[in-house]
Amino acid sequence: MIKHCEITTSDLHQNIRQKKIIYGGNSKFLIYGTLQCKSGKRMNKGNRVFFHSIDQATSQGYRPCGNCLGPDYKKWKHGLV
Repeated sequence: MIKHCEITTSDLHQNIRQKKIIYGGNSKFLIYGTLQCKSGKRMNKGNRVFFHSIDQATSQGYRPCGNCLGPDYKKWKHGLV
């Protein structure tokens, strides 16, 4: 997990291009989603974190976003995960 406030803009863009960062999350609400998610783009920079994989996010207690990861969110909500 990488906190947005701990990475420079150029390093962030480089990690995204190299596929080292694939998902973004909210450390306050423990939600993760795609980098293109409209909810994630509105998030406070101080609460934003980045992940390499879904496994990395879920192992740290994050749940899927209902907007961009609808099917995964429904599985999580109904306790199938």
